[in-house]
Amino acid sequence: MSNQTLGVFAVATGFAASMAGVGVLVYGLAAKRREVVALVKPLSVAILGGGMLGFLVLERALFQRDYTLLYVANQGSPDTPPLFNFAALWSALEGSILLWAVILAGYLVIVVVKFRHRLVDPLVTWALLVLFIVTAFFYFLMLDAANPFAGFDPPPGYVGTGPNPLLQNHWLVTIHPPVLYLGYVGFTVPFSFAIAALVTGRIGEGWLVETRRWTLFAWGFLTVGILLGSWWSYEVLGWGGYWAWDPVENSALLPWLTGTAFLHSVMVQERRGMLRVWNLSLVCSTFALTILATFLTRSGVLDSVHAFSDSDIGPLLLGAFGVVAFATVGLIGWRGDRLRSVGRIDSPLSREGAFLANNVVFGAFAFVVLLGTVMPLIVEAVNGDRISIGNPYFDRMSAPIGFVLLFLMAMAPVLPWRKASGEILSKRLIVPAWIGVGSALLALLLGARGFQPILAFLLAGFAAGSALRQIVLASRRQGWRGLVGRANGGMIVHLGVIMIAVAYAASSAYIRQAEWTLNVGDQVVIGGHELEFTGLTEIDADGRTGIEANVLVDGEGPYSPAVSQYPGGNQTVGTPAIRSGFTEDIALSMITFDTNDETVVLRATTQPLIQWLWWGGAVMAVGTVLAAFPGRRRRPTDAVSAPVVATSRPDPAVTQPVGPQSIGAGERA
Repeated sequence: MSNQTLGVFAVATGFAASMAGVGVLVYGLAAKRREVVALVKPLSVAILGGGMLGFLVLERALFQRDYTLLYVANQGSPDTPPLFNFAALWSALEGSILLWAVILAGYLVIVVVKFRHRLVDPLVTWALLVLFIVTAFFYFLMLDAANPFAGFDPPPGYVGTGPNPLLQNHWLVTIHPPVLYLGYVGFTVPFSFAIAALVTGRIGEGWLVETRRWTLFAWGFLTVGILLGSWWSYEVLGWGGYWAWDPVENSALLPWLTGTAFLHSVMVQERRGMLRVWNLSLVCSTFALTILATFLTRSGVLDSVHAFSDSDIGPLLLGAFGVVAFATVGLIGWRGDRLRSVGRIDSPLSREGAFLANNVVFGAFAFVVLLGTVMPLIVEAVNGDRISIGNPYFDRMSAPIGFVLLFLMAMAPVLPWRKASGEILSKRLIVPAWIGVGSALLALLLGARGFQPILAFLLAGFAAGSALRQIVLASRRQGWRGLVGRANGGMIVHLGVIMIAVAYAASSAYIRQAEWTLNVGDQVVIGGHELEFTGLTEIDADGRTGIEANVLVDGEGPYSPAVSQYPGGNQTVGTPAIRSGFTEDIALSMITFDTNDETVVLRATTQPLIQWLWWGGAVMAVGTVLAAFPGRRRRPTDAVSAPVVATSRPDPAVTQPVGPQSIGAGERA
């Protein structure tokens, strides 16, 4: 059987099983037939099986150079190294949708297995129905608009050119997109339960309990995926930076911002029964923004190194975004009376007050990024003019927001629920405040200058002191378990965020960059480092040819920035050489060269604390995992100090019987 036939069969199987699942669940809900709903178990396996088969078939076709598939004809090449040939599956539109569908099917199977004993619960049934509908949509895309198994009649002697050269010169391309997709797709699960809660009227706190870890892990994958993308940009593009406010970068940041806001505000709802409308809106907005990100990346409406070419998929994705937005607004409006909060904020100086302020700031941040990203598209669609909103807008608007977030990160952990007295605040903030002052003074002694970076170091030290205080207190009480649990793991996540904030402030404020035309033996100095150009070398390896410049940095090396060309294409790609250190990075890029005169135009960039970005991301990942595990359970005596919230009506998520177990009090996701 040909790869095309087998691949089309795999996609058709996934789509048919998805639609069958939708039919089974609709019939089961309408007829209240429990035995029918149980059929989703084999159907979910069939969906995943179809996706995995399609994945394996496309990979086989890429390695076989089966040019009878249009995707392989465009992305395959005998000169592409195996690692990048494997990654070619998600290097273009159709393959990336296939990867998306496989990951979504994997999440679907995990949800079915997790709730296999509670499939008859209406909340679970409706959540599965939403999941099956979303899965069917992505398989539908592969049947036509984004068909990875479309046929091609190659002329005699046809040889593919391989993926975009920028997607085959660094190993990060093999892990950055899959990890990012794990984050994007993971938000489908909490979205499904949020819609189910609205449909069933069980809009209490039960659905939050069931989806907390799903949301947390999706957020963690998205965090790591974004940072891996920044690392890839830094290592590959050679412009001396890691975040350019590229529209596609922004489209990944948007769901991260709303997801982060939700992870904070959900604690207020669980503890005080507040912010119900806000939390439902955040969950649904986060999922909608992942669809918007998919549209921006894959529709061809953006000119970006990350964006794929134009296709018919754009209107379908934009339509899906509209359906999600309309359904969310409609359902929240329908359930408006029942979504009223049963608690209220007693004082702005309380933990719930800080979380609310945190949400407002994250919402403002998301609005700023969204406006700067889509405004050029709106202007072009309205009057045909093309405008560009660049770094100055984003830097100017995001800086004050970042400072406020750092301040809130320092305040929120030390604030008690309900209300804080001045005495409590002064006692809890004195040590973090001195740490903040010490951080600013240390930065000044090390040569830091400028109001914004000094303020960033002060607030970062303040926030770090607050997080460390909480970790130390928890460790004293609980030993090593002081690092485990939502609150304690969250403090470790905060430390990772603070490391990234310090790195961003330092690398942005104290970047040095210069270009020179050098002959062999010439020496130049930048940032106290001596660079010596020692000559050019031809390269012919790893499926590319080119020239590299050999440069000594402080007598060490050589470090070899290169300009390369890949077979079958005329595009040349620069590859920087980077000397990394804990306190400073030196990045070298070759702009142009002349092999006859052995001259080179060399760009050098020095930036402090770049490595803190990647280490901060690792700390955030560790904190996310620790936050997913349950912390120390409250003893009966602990519960005395916890406020009891009186509700105006019974919470259906907790009190309504749904069979042998209640979704609100049952097994946690």
